[in-house]
Amino acid sequence: MLCQLCHCDEVHNFHHFIPRTLHSNKWFKKRYTREQMRAGIDVCRSCHWAIHDLAPDEKELGRHYNTREKLLAHPEIGKYVQWKRERGNRQIAPTASK
Repeated sequence: MLCQLCHCDEVHNFHHFIPRTLHSNKWFKKRYTREQMRAGIDVCRSCHWAIHDLAPDEKELGRHYNTREKLLAHPEIGKYVQWKRERGNRQIAPTASK
């Protein structure tokens, strides 16, 4: 199965839209069901790393970037995924053999 963000690499991680560390937080418990807090997408390692590196505030991730579409709308994450898609889909020219 391919990453649900970049569609380039194999899936290795599950990204919770609402980080698991926030599942016991009162603010999140009031606003989201258990099913919503368990929701997420399958991503490759590099996209998962990029999500948490480019949006390191877990509360911000849970409050504002809690769907695939919202993640892709994040300015830096969206740029990263676009770059990765272009790089992943690039045709590599064959080298001349001697």
